[in-house]
Amino acid sequence: MFGNQRIDDLNVVGQTLLPSPEALRGELPLSEAAARTVLEGRLAIERIIERADPRLFVIVGPCSIHDPGAALDYGARLAVLARELADTLFIVMRVYFEKPRTTVGWKGLINDPDLDDSFHIEKGLRIARRLLYDLNELGLPCASEALDPITPQYLSDLIAWSAIGARTTESQTHREMASGLSMPVGIKNGTDGNRSIAVNALRSVSRPHAFLGIDPSGRCAVTQTRGNRHAHIVLRGGIAPNYDSVSVSLTEEELTQAGLVPDIVIDCSHGNSGKDPARQSLVFADCVHQVLEGNRSIVGLMLESNIGWGSQPLVARDKLRYGVSVTDPCIDWGATEKALRSAREKLKSALPARRR
Repeated sequence: MFGNQRIDDLNVVGQTLLPSPEALRGELPLSEAAARTVLEGRLAIERIIERADPRLFVIVGPCSIHDPGAALDYGARLAVLARELADTLFIVMRVYFEKPRTTVGWKGLINDPDLDDSFHIEKGLRIARRLLYDLNELGLPCASEALDPITPQYLSDLIAWSAIGARTTESQTHREMASGLSMPVGIKNGTDGNRSIAVNALRSVSRPHAFLGIDPSGRCAVTQTRGNRHAHIVLRGGIAPNYDSVSVSLTEEELTQAGLVPDIVIDCSHGNSGKDPARQSLVFADCVHQVLEGNRSIVGLMLESNIGWGSQPLVARDKLRYGVSVTDPCIDWGATEKALRSAREKLKSALPARRR
């Protein structure tokens, strides 16, 4: 206060204390089976990036999670398919709980688990941790986007791969955070398709940092990192697609000139598909063809996939169609199976030659 006038928190209407990361992890600690899935998943992706494992890794799953039951149903199906295709493709489920918004909108299951602007974030964190635990118990590694810099303290022990999204690639906060994450991190190009932003981010993420954060007990702390040596670029398109062989070649050149190893993941959705789910399978097939033609830099692919096709408006929960996205439109389960099985059939004989 200054005299009778407040000078702080003028636009804050309330604060709610959360349990510490340590406390929430203690409520649902890692089982031996879940821990094995996480550790083996991270190691497999690292080995693919290092070309010690000739397979491709594929991040596949819903644009965002809004129904944990449907997500677990999807995950059970994907776990079976992942075992079937494991000799050629290492499959990781996309389990995204946080959604960056261009203006406003639903920010994801953690922020608003009841889908009604009630913002029960503590409930959202518990639901997210439970779902990640259950999926890892199935033997299915999980991928997510690191958006809020505090959230990883609650969930990162259950995640095998993380993304830094197109809207946050240029953010120093997210570059610092990524430098300390315990899993391989994919850095997306900017929303307009700018690759140099992601290349600069990779140079930053690979180096040590010191920054403000929270410790496992929830106390403010200075976090010091050693850098993430398995960070890599994700081409997600922008104003124009950038999955084609020319764009991939240009990306290889930019990474090499920056002193970085050309490890590339291609997101078959977003700007590369124009958010048209029907185009995702075409983009995916084109990338598989590039690998067959001798490309050695593509290490992974991403698909937005759900049980049902397309997307739907976010309405009352009891009016939502089961297994259909409430954010970006997705391909359905049938198209997912077809694309992945086709890729495995085409690649199973060609991939062993890609070892470094």
